[in-house]
Amino acid sequence: DLVRLSVGIEDIDDLVADLEQALA
Repeated sequence: DLVRLSVGIEDIDDLVADLEQALA
């Protein structure tokens, strides 16, 4: 479960980075 959570958090970080670049 922890591994899945870590991967999910990493995915969210990637999505946030993409959104920030799109809004920048």
